[in-house]
Amino acid sequence: MTTVERTQVFLLPDLGEGLSEAEIVEWRVAVGDIVTVDQSVVEVETAKAVVDVPCPYAGRVVTLHGAAGEVRPVGQPLITIAPLDGGDEPAGHATYREEERAGSGNVLIGYGTGHGGATRRRRRPRLSLAPEPATAGPARGSDVAGDTGPTAGGHLAAAAATALVISPIVRRLAREQGLDLATVRGTGPGGVIRRADVEAALAVPAARLAAVPDPHVALAPAGDGDVIIPLTGVRKVIADKLSRSRREIPEVTIWVDVDATGLLETRAAINAATPDAPVSILALLARICLSGLRRFPQLNARVDTEAQRIVQSAGVHLGIAAQTDRGLLVPVLRDAQRLTTAELAAELAATTAAARAGSLPPARLTGGTFTLNNYGVFGVDGSTPIINHPEAALLGVGRIVDKPWVVDGQLAVRKVTQLSLTFDHRVCDGGVAGGFLRHVADCVERPALLIAAV
Repeated sequence: MTTVERTQVFLLPDLGEGLSEAEIVEWRVAVGDIVTVDQSVVEVETAKAVVDVPCPYAGRVVTLHGAAGEVRPVGQPLITIAPLDGGDEPAGHATYREEERAGSGNVLIGYGTGHGGATRRRRRPRLSLAPEPATAGPARGSDVAGDTGPTAGGHLAAAAATALVISPIVRRLAREQGLDLATVRGTGPGGVIRRADVEAALAVPAARLAAVPDPHVALAPAGDGDVIIPLTGVRKVIADKLSRSRREIPEVTIWVDVDATGLLETRAAINAATPDAPVSILALLARICLSGLRRFPQLNARVDTEAQRIVQSAGVHLGIAAQTDRGLLVPVLRDAQRLTTAELAAELAATTAAARAGSLPPARLTGGTFTLNNYGVFGVDGSTPIINHPEAALLGVGRIVDKPWVVDGQLAVRKVTQLSLTFDHRVCDGGVAGGFLRHVADCVERPALLIAAV
């Protein structure tokens, strides 16, 4: 058996949470490097988080499938490893064959790197650079841009006059943008068109103008100086989720202005008593939301359209909207109703910091049942936010500013904010939604009511 025949191809593992692809951020290894079982070989960015991917095989790196910035579909080759010959085996790697036979024990953010038990046989992917017209369907061989195999050389000569497109991601991107792949120059091995080539072509106005398939479609071509931003990664997931929310959820927004002076005074008193464990306004608002959801559990729910039912969650998995460099993320505090106010404050601070650093695992970014959105940090008073699908409601909080307010019949300057509740009209009517928002507003104005509500 030759070395080529004994190579092992590690496929991008199933990352769970409905994730179907990941973008390569940085390779941790290079061709020719020696790796051990469960060694991190690449950092990838999913729509949920940035994670390190451990390889379940040991040996010498033969091929890296994809370059930094390239999107790889789940289940497609990620790295090819060849076993070491006895003479090549370095010190400290003497047991790599035994480790490999034992299988990887590592876990990738809760998802194993293994590919089945010992009785399952892996089918080696067919690697081919056979040319394919831009209008053709999915490739029948490997979907790997840049892969080479024993038969690749026979196809390169025939590919000279035809656009070489191996990756389905590349084909889909070109199709969605109306780009004729015959006009694109491939920079991959043998002229293979890669994602970067398509994105570069989309940035050229002439390419966009020539790519419009229907002359009756009045689409303005990109002009000189226009910035082309592909809708990929986190932004694509956000766009898809928000679009789905708008399509499926009949949402209604109600709002009320409230005097938050008492809330600010309460926070100051708490922090004066416990300076080592400060409590944020967001934490107090989260506590108030939890009190409201205890009274109105209809809003802590989701609609199961397939089963035609409403599912009210037993626990409150509180989502906190957080603006990050990667877009708007909603990390989730699971079973938030079990946390004290001090624990809420500490968990909120740690979670939002991890979200901005991109270090939260995918599981922490899904499964919410109710979202709290403090859009006041952007200096705005109000909003009609889109519900975080498939949740049923979202509480928004505007900035807290000095405003004239009537107190006991006298005009005074108070700290005022606007609260908005956006809710799915399928789960409840205005009475429930109004009752929840009024309870929240009353607790903001008179925080002592929280004690009575416990």
